[in-house]
Amino acid sequence: MALDRRDFLKLGGLSFLPTGIPVFNSDHAITADEPVIKFFLDGEMFTPTEYLSILTKYNQTSPFAKDRYGEGGAVQALEKKFVELTGKEKAIFLPTGTMANQLAIAALSGDDTKVFVQETSHVYRDEADAAQSVFKKRLIPLAKGKAYFTAEELENEVNYHLDGEVFKSGIGVVSIENPVRRADGRMVPIEEIKKINAYCRKNKFRLHLDGARLNVASVFSGIPVKEYANYFDTIYVSLYKALGAASGAMLCGSKEIIDQMVHLMKIHGGSMYGNWLNAAMALHRMEGLESRLKSAIANSEKIFAALNKITGINISPLEGGSNIYLMKISGNVNGNKMVEQLGNNYNIRMARPDKNNEIRLTVNETLLYREPDWVIDAFKNALKT
Repeated sequence: MALDRRDFLKLGGLSFLPTGIPVFNSDHAITADEPVIKFFLDGEMFTPTEYLSILTKYNQTSPFAKDRYGEGGAVQALEKKFVELTGKEKAIFLPTGTMANQLAIAALSGDDTKVFVQETSHVYRDEADAAQSVFKKRLIPLAKGKAYFTAEELENEVNYHLDGEVFKSGIGVVSIENPVRRADGRMVPIEEIKKINAYCRKNKFRLHLDGARLNVASVFSGIPVKEYANYFDTIYVSLYKALGAASGAMLCGSKEIIDQMVHLMKIHGGSMYGNWLNAAMALHRMEGLESRLKSAIANSEKIFAALNKITGINISPLEGGSNIYLMKISGNVNGNKMVEQLGNNYNIRMARPDKNNEIRLTVNETLLYREPDWVIDAFKNALKT
């Protein structure tokens, strides 16, 4: 059963929202301070005023303790939570996901230079060639344009490089992103992860998981974070993709690897005096996250089922996807006008249709701000105007 809105506010720390939010009917004029349903992003991204209000509320009931260069306070408490979440031996706060990925790969690789990655991965496409330019690693991309490579494809590529090089260098790491942002949140099947793990363990290759959005993938796949983490030596999770922090990353792994991070962060400029503001937000919003996301999914199922009965609207999940759905618009439906009406009159925000008259809709916690029937009526009214 979906949470009612008061339960969501209690769980989600959204008590900054004003009292007196109107009853859920769609015939009133919206005001600037009403909640916004956002069919984009993996979770709520708070304004500075909202962020401070939430932290103030938390601090009144459970006062924060500061960290000092990541030691103690809210940071230590968050690291303990991530050890429990992932089942890994140790966890550490880092300022960015790029640093978490790069330092993990560097530490796992040692002197070995080859790193196998998805061509669509953040490590390969979105980290400014740090692996090559800073850490002297050679990224070898697989599965161009796809969400993932198979164990068989990995083995073939490894054999190609081992057999074809005169001056051989070692294979350090196989890095996998799951879910994949550049593939619209599509996931790597767990059975394929198991096969890749078995192959890598047999050949003593180490494994890193870029799980920036793994909290989301876990709820949509039904596979616990701890099970995913079990197949990798290190795992990174973002603190702002679904947890609402302004920034920050958590890297989990063995004590041997994580103990190297303090020094590596310092020499690469990532050692910050205080991290408690972001750690405190993530720490509190971890509580009830799975329940909130499941309730958001339940709401989305009801909303999408109703909208699919409207001629000219078709919403479907992506094959192998997680929280991103595809809305196809046809017939007499004016997609741009619908988007404009929903935003102006109902505080429901989404991207405009692309050249194929399609919109990608992301399911996240903001779907709990209104009852499903309210959202359905808002769409119907927007399509009438």
